Amino acid sequence: MIERTSHATRIAAVVIAALFFANCGGGGSSPSPNPTPTPSGPPPMLALNLVISGFSSPLDIEQPDDGSGRLFVVEQGGQIRILQNGAIAAQPFLDIASKITTGGEMGLLGVTFHPNFASTRKFYVNYVRNPSGQIQSVIAEYTVPAATPNQADIASERILLTVDQIGNFTNHKAGQLAFGADGFLYFGLGDGGSGGDPFGHGQSKQTLLGKLLRIDVDHPSGSLAYGIPPDNPFASGGGLPEIYAYGFRNPWRFSFDKPTGRLFLADVGQDAFEEIDIVQKGGNYGWNIMEATHCYSPATGCNQTGLTLPIAEYSHSEGNAVIGGYVYHGASITALQNTYVFGDLGTGKIWGLQETSPGNWTRTLLATTGKTISSFGQDQAGELYLVDYSGSIFTIRAQ
Repeated sequence: MIERTSHATRIAAVVIAALFFANCGGGGSSPSPNPTPTPSGPPPMLALNLVISGFSSPLDIEQPDDGSGRLFVVEQGGQIRILQNGAIAAQPFLDIASKITTGGEMGLLGVTFHPNFASTRKFYVNYVRNPSGQIQSVIAEYTVPAATPNQADIASERILLTVDQIGNFTNHKAGQLAFGADGFLYFGLGDGGSGGDPFGHGQSKQTLLGKLLRIDVDHPSGSLAYGIPPDNPFASGGGLPEIYAYGFRNPWRFSFDKPTGRLFLADVGQDAFEEIDIVQKGGNYGWNIMEATHCYSPATGCNQTGLTLPIAEYSHSEGNAVIGGYVYHGASITALQNTYVFGDLGTGKIWGLQETSPGNWTRTLLATTGKTISSFGQDQAGELYLVDYSGSIFTIRAQ
C-alpha cells in the first residue's frame, strides 16, 4: 500500500513499514447537490473493542448485502477468511496463495462483492502476480457455488484485467475495489512504485497506473472482459477509456458516501504530506506535480492549472501513511454522524473530517490507538471496523 525511504527509520519498528503503506523514497456519480448536514458539534473521542485476533497480515474487511451477517477478511498472503458470530471459519473462503506474489506492497490486496451478490454470487479481487519475471496487477472475478456458500470456486476465476507494473517495483499497487451506485466497478492502482513517480504515470493518460478506474463487469464489450461506461471521461478518446480520475500516487483506500454519492479517497504521500480527496469524474488530483497542496516537481512554482486540491491534508509530523475510511452513518455513535473517519498506518491515529460549511472541512483527532491500521471496514448497518495489520479486527465505539 505505501512506503517511504526518507521515513524508513521512523517506522522501522512497525513491521508493515516495508508494506504498502510507506512511501518509497529510493454512486460513482457526481456529488449530490444536497451536501452532508452541517455537524452540530465536534465528533466524539473514539475507542476500540476487540472482535477477534488470529488473522495473518489482514488488509481489508468487507460485508456483502446478502443478509448473512458474514464479514470477509483479506489476508495479504492470498486468503480470504470468513468472520461470523465472533469466530473465524476454519476453511478459507478463497485461497489463491499459489497465484500471487508477495513482498513489499504486493499480495492479495482487496475484495468487493457484486451489488447483487445474493443472486449472482460473484465477487472481485485485486492481487499481484509475477509470471515470468513481470510483476502484474490483476483484477479478477470469482463465483461462489450455491452448494458451498462459504467457499468460492477457485476454478471459476475470470480475469478481467491485467496491468504490467512498469519497472517491476514492489510498492504502490493500491488495492481497493468498490461498486458505485451506478453499478460499475471502481478500483485504484498506484503509480507503480519507486519514489517520485519516475515514469510520470500519475499525469499520463496513456497508462492505468496512478489512476482511479471504472469498468462495467456485467456487459463485456468486444475483445474486453468488461465494458467501458459510456460516460467515462476518455471513453471517446484523449486517454485510456477505463480511467475515471488521475493524478494519484497510491490510492490505497476509498469509499462512497451513500447518502450524497461522494467518493472519498485517501492518497498516500511521498516525503512530507498525506491527503484526502473528494473525487469527481475526469479530475486530476495532482501527483507528481503536487504532494497534497504543495509543489513537488518542481519544488516551487509548479503549474496548478486544472488540478483539484485535496479537502484535507496532514504532514509527516503527525503521521506517515494515510488510511482511508468511511463517512459514519451508523446508529451506535450519534455524535459521529456524517463524519468521515480515517486514520494513519504508522501512528495508529484516527481522525474525523466534518464539513462545517460547504467546501470547508475541519479535521479532529479522535483516537490514538497504537495499532498498525491497514484498513477500515463498514457493515451493512453503517458501523465501523478497524483492521490491525498485526492480526486483529476491532469495532469502533465512543469512548
